[in-house]
Amino acid sequence: MEIVIQPDAEAAAHFVADRIAAQLRRKPLSVLGLATGRTMEAVYARLAALHRDEGLRFCGVRAFNLDEYLGLAPDDPASYRAYMNRHIFDHVDLPLDQTHVPDGTATDPAAECRSFEERIREAGGIDLQLLGLGATGHIGFNEPLSPFESRTRPVILAPETLRQNAGPFGGDPARVPRLGLTMGVRTILEARALLMLVTGAAKADVLARVVEGPLTAMASGTAIQLHKDCCVVADEAAAAKLAERDYYRWVRKVRSEDA
Repeated sequence: MEIVIQPDAEAAAHFVADRIAAQLRRKPLSVLGLATGRTMEAVYARLAALHRDEGLRFCGVRAFNLDEYLGLAPDDPASYRAYMNRHIFDHVDLPLDQTHVPDGTATDPAAECRSFEERIREAGGIDLQLLGLGATGHIGFNEPLSPFESRTRPVILAPETLRQNAGPFGGDPARVPRLGLTMGVRTILEARALLMLVTGAAKADVLARVVEGPLTAMASGTAIQLHKDCCVVADEAAAAKLAERDYYRWVRKVRSEDA
């Protein structure tokens, strides 16, 4: 695992966006796994600017989103499909038929999840998976007790997740759908590379738990410790509780000097 500590949230988001841009320049037909949330907005703004100002191309990309609320239509402003359209898909040359977000209106959610897995397989697997980190230590909507062997499936969201995600629902956790569709932990781990972005002092404790604590299904994010190509990018505030943060800075310094 590579830990990269940046001075602030903007620098961290730009680092992540530039990593994604490098992936697209290296492999224009990349398959990307994408994430939502406030943390990601600066990443997508940076990618949109790189497309607009530097000609970064997305036309060959196939994109798969981590999750969606069950019961929300794609055109609902609070849906993750609407979020993706609003923050990135509408601003780059990525055909919408090459973007995949779980269908929150599926009449058979289990079948939709199986179809989503099949679409990932047909695309050749995910090259680079972007991740955030939830308050319960989750990746995607893989709440406590999510098996590390889990696949895309319907899930019940934890009360803490409802509180964390209440913003687009008028700040009222009671209005957040209680069910979601999510890539499973195993689905995420099968991506060829993982890129996690974590910012803000509120995430310091959970980041330390996920990166430096024991593997546990109580915090699905700990599964990233098992991945052979995982980069975690944090700002100083989020990294404040990492016991080995000075060592991570040292490793980064040595690598940059040897490059």
